[in-house]
Amino acid sequence: MGTPANWLGILAAAAIGFVVGGLWYGPVFGKAWQAARGISDEALREGFNGPLVFGLVALLNLFSAFILDHVLGTYGAPGLHLSMMISGGLALGFILPAMAVNYLFSRLSLKLYAIDAAYWLVTYTLMGAALFALR
Repeated sequence: MGTPANWLGILAAAAIGFVVGGLWYGPVFGKAWQAARGISDEALREGFNGPLVFGLVALLNLFSAFILDHVLGTYGAPGLHLSMMISGGLALGFILPAMAVNYLFSRLSLKLYAIDAAYWLVTYTLMGAALFALR
């Protein structure tokens, strides 16, 4: 059956998506991501509905963190290393291959895939760490 939902950990894990994303697509890889997408600074700001986008991202991050917490709960009480391995493994085994299929058919660049895929790998691995730490 698993363990009860770890709501504090779920909230923290969901917030990690925002923190990592803000750094990843800001000062760390923001300009490289924009160039790989072919988006200018002006086009990035044009028509951007911040409240809608960030609100939906928050809900999606919460859902992902909830499901990740449930998956980790099926292992009982895994330690930090195992929680991070499972979380990173889910990203490597499911998210990154699914993204690769979409990127291949969309004819998007390997550079863009590497930036986006690495974001998800880092995010999920850190989400696993947060879910462990706040259990």
